[in-house]
Amino acid sequence: MANYPKVQLHIDGEWRDARSGKVIEVINPATEEVIGTVAHAGKVDLDEALEAAERGFAIWRKTSVFERYKLMRRAADILRSRADAIAAMMTAEQGKPLPEAKMETLAGADIIEWMAEEGRRAYGRVIPARAEGIYQLVLREPVGPVAAFTPWNFPINQVVRKLSAALATGNSIIVKAPEETPASPAELIRAFVDAGIPKGVIGLVYGVPAEISSYLIPHPTIRKITFTGSTPVGKMLAGLAGQHMKRATMELGGHAPAIVFDDADIQKAAKTLAVSKFRNAGQVCVSPTRFLVQERSFDEFLDTFTSYAKSLKVGNGMDEGVAMGPLANDRRVPTIETLVQDAVQRGAKLQAGGNRIGNKGYFYEPTVISDLPLDARAMNEEPFGPLALVNRFSDFDEVVQESNRLPFGLAAYAFTGSATTAQRIAASVETGMMTINHLGLALPEVPFGGVKDSGYGSEGGSEALEPYLVTKFVTQAGL
Repeated sequence: MANYPKVQLHIDGEWRDARSGKVIEVINPATEEVIGTVAHAGKVDLDEALEAAERGFAIWRKTSVFERYKLMRRAADILRSRADAIAAMMTAEQGKPLPEAKMETLAGADIIEWMAEEGRRAYGRVIPARAEGIYQLVLREPVGPVAAFTPWNFPINQVVRKLSAALATGNSIIVKAPEETPASPAELIRAFVDAGIPKGVIGLVYGVPAEISSYLIPHPTIRKITFTGSTPVGKMLAGLAGQHMKRATMELGGHAPAIVFDDADIQKAAKTLAVSKFRNAGQVCVSPTRFLVQERSFDEFLDTFTSYAKSLKVGNGMDEGVAMGPLANDRRVPTIETLVQDAVQRGAKLQAGGNRIGNKGYFYEPTVISDLPLDARAMNEEPFGPLALVNRFSDFDEVVQESNRLPFGLAAYAFTGSATTAQRIAASVETGMMTINHLGLALPEVPFGGVKDSGYGSEGGSEALEPYLVTKFVTQAGL
């Protein structure tokens, strides 16, 4: 990509290289070519970012809520105006089709606006006193400088939720964005900078994730962390935060059951779930993964779903008509290959795909496997890729048992023609989010988060602001 930028750090209002001059190469997953570099932050850069975050917090917490709202709205407008250019950068560095990249960028602007509005309504309250002349006030105050750690699968979406919630509530933030996909989150932050956010309020760093997290999280300047990524890494970071009494929001891995009952519209269920499964090449934390279909409808569902998978055009996300791009990095291809081989060796049936495409770029076929034994690795490990696992069930209790078998609990899907069944399944599945008869997750105004090993806290809805605010009680009697 000829116009891919040289991605820099943003510290104390300045776009600059790392003090050491070190950089990390950025690879286009569709071509395996080096398309640019990103600055590699070291300890000196992190210290400067922390000092700037302290100064930025002192300014931003005293900025009126209404002024914060106006600046954030301005940033959203700027982001929308640059959506085409940013989408091209995202596709080049991440691989997803250009329309998906543009949709993610525009959705980011919606999130900024919604959080800005919600920040104006983070009210405290007055508690009636037991005696005359006493006031009892509950104040909501910003928690302090935030450290945010984000993954490569949604380079803007994963940053913008954390960034917007932190800013709407008066906090400064240091974002450790992904090295694989650095340009699009940098452009998101540039929109805020160009909107007039005071220097020090937003920091942006890149580098070795373990080195940066182990330095930022224990640092006394940081008062809260927020992380999106794998469950093993999330547990490690949550433990580190706990040692230092830091607040934490954790949005971790999932293995979402997609339950289809016999009384559902089977054609609609199969097509809707197939669209969701192969979006972003299956590299989505809420992607449906275990498709659990009631016996009488199993064959119809499998045929329709498999036909859709075979019809998808896979290729460079820049090319017109491409519905699925490559996997985002070279690590994912052998991981998916291993899961497929293990399932087939254990007796599962390969219905579609199952192979790498070509020898240039990280392309893998949309893959459908049916009749998997429960000890297959793919049935127990999050298959973060274009791999759909289709099994059958007989009755309600059986499918609930399978849905809740794993330690994950991020998202779940269900299709049924019965209002009673819909209510029962929503109450029975252990999950942070469930969408029934449509795809209704991840809107700015609704909660977004999981339970069990899928984390805690919310990154959507009014609940998203709670972790960034502390409660102070003030009671005063007359002199």
